[in-house]
Amino acid sequence: MPSVVGLLEQHELAARRRIDGLREEADRIQAELAAAELEWQEWVIARRRVGTVLAPDDGDITGQEAVPGPQHEDTRSVSGQAAKPKSQVPVWREGLAGSVLSVDYQRILAALTDRHRLHQGPLTCQELAVMFGLDAVPAKVEALRSKAKRLVARGWLAEPQPGRFTLAQGPAGQGGAS
Repeated sequence: MPSVVGLLEQHELAARRRIDGLREEADRIQAELAAAELEWQEWVIARRRVGTVLAPDDGDITGQEAVPGPQHEDTRSVSGQAAKPKSQVPVWREGLAGSVLSVDYQRILAALTDRHRLHQGPLTCQELAVMFGLDAVPAKVEALRSKAKRLVARGWLAEPQPGRFTLAQGPAGQGGAS
């Protein structure tokens, strides 16, 4: 007869594998969504450009100033912030700025950069969630933990104690990687 602890460990392992599989699937879907948003934004831009060319003023743009309106802001927000598939978190290297990361990762990096600059200690993902104004519910905290772990694996962050995150040596020495 198997031990109770052994059975619990089997169930825990199965649950962990399920979580890992779901995280991988969520990352894949998020990357597909970002690619689809980028493609959609390119079509929006193309339609606007064709509309400008076919406009009643014969597309004459001489004398017109480029004033960023709402359509330009939308373009920048989606294309500038959307993560590219398979390249959300590049491996940190000397001279690589934090701006190469997607917005969520930049927020985590900025929070920990501020902590480093103020000579404060590491943060937990629960503390990060509260800092970002999120409810500290398991789903939100785990999403942050997944991103923080990915930043650790790519050399942006360090995890000196389990569950506590700070800037890695490289980004910290570079003035916060920003």
